[in-house]
Amino acid sequence: MNAVRSLFASTLLAGALMAAPALAQTEIKLGHVGEPGSLFEKSSLAFAERVNAKLGDKAKVVVYGSSQLGGDSEMMKKLKLGTIDMALPSTVMSSVVPAFGLFEMPYLVKDREHMKRIRDEIVTPTLAPLAEKEGYKILAVWENGFRHITNNRGPIVKPADLQGIKLRVPQGVWRVKMFQTYGANPSPLAFSEVFVALQTGVMDGQENPLAQIHPARFYEVQKYLSMTGHVYTPAYLTAGRSWSKFPPEVQQALTEAARQSQDDVYRIAAQLDDDLLKKLKDAGMQVNEADKDAFVKASAPVYDAFAKEVPDGKALVDRALALASKS
Repeated sequence: MNAVRSLFASTLLAGALMAAPALAQTEIKLGHVGEPGSLFEKSSLAFAERVNAKLGDKAKVVVYGSSQLGGDSEMMKKLKLGTIDMALPSTVMSSVVPAFGLFEMPYLVKDREHMKRIRDEIVTPTLAPLAEKEGYKILAVWENGFRHITNNRGPIVKPADLQGIKLRVPQGVWRVKMFQTYGANPSPLAFSEVFVALQTGVMDGQENPLAQIHPARFYEVQKYLSMTGHVYTPAYLTAGRSWSKFPPEVQQALTEAARQSQDDVYRIAAQLDDDLLKKLKDAGMQVNEADKDAFVKASAPVYDAFAKEVPDGKALVDRALALASKS
């Protein structure tokens, strides 16, 4: 009888264990538009590895690249709704908070050391709080990179060479104004749609950092790469509405890992610039240097418009430029 009772109890216990739902680990969704091999992918995966080691079994960051969670504008909306947890916006941030148009000013950022000073003395204390008022919490400032122009018409040496070129640009009013000033015909388009637009001739060209151009295989549908370096775009590791649902220890781990990753991102980005330029040349792209002095001169109207249209726009520009020579 005792054996029967023991067997019955064991069976009940086993059944209860099988019926009990497993405790699911909280998944923190991080989306970006970068293709495999891009700086966005490398940065996001390195961050995920770092933060997941901190989080243990509390939660897990899962990265969704290649616009799996939507384009930049769509992900910004999802952040506000709380349907995704984190994203890596770049230019699109200027469409949400006008002051971020600072980074749309041509040739503003001289190099990565300059950007670090702008990050610490302007973005973190001044711009990030403006983003938070709009529902976006910037955890760290990473990088998209120095942007260059590709097209199928010919080398771009001076602004006049852009006359009439149909050029894809990201969402952001200032990029459109800049290329209109140079004489091009710019049109915003989601990154995931750019390859086909170039392939079919809907667009003659596009502009992006090398760390986006090569992974997206634009060399397959573009002949010329002009090293204009016209804009440096940061990327912002950003959380949204769902941030408040995370326990304090999870928030702390995410924030610490995000900031610890900043210098790693700059290091990876610098190495990619060297490696990918060689790969693009090897892929058959014709590469030329642009006359940057000519572009800088042609950019004056963009700065004037920013100073007039954005509150404290001139003061932001002046502060950023002053940091270029700071030791």
